[in-house]
Amino acid sequence: QVQLVESGGGLVQAGGSLRLSCAASGRTFSSYAMGWFRQVPGKERKFVAAINESGGSTYYADSVKGRFTISRDNAKNTVYLQMNSLKPEDTAVYYCAAGPLSTATSRYDYNYWGQGTQVTVSS
Repeated sequence: QVQLVESGGGLVQAGGSLRLSCAASGRTFSSYAMGWFRQVPGKERKFVAAINESGGSTYYADSVKGRFTISRDNAKNTVYLQMNSLKPEDTAVYYCAAGPLSTATSRYDYNYWGQGTQVTVSS
């Protein structure tokens, strides 16, 4: 059982930055790959970024490469998503997820999800 609590969402102007945090409960955090997904109304939840258990491998959606960075601190049971050069099209509810597969990019590969945090980018 893993519980995920997200923070850091908010309103930012285009070109600005935000850092999302996801704090996980329990002692098994280091056994899970972690991912970030985002979803807008009427659309499917889409992959954003993933990181493997040790933090040595990362994957990004093409739309965020070069702008977003995923990282994790296993000692703090926390995963981060640093978002730079934000664009209005980045506006979405962002979800943190934990799963057994290393850097899985499908939402169906993740077992646990955070509650979601709203990110709004204004132009």
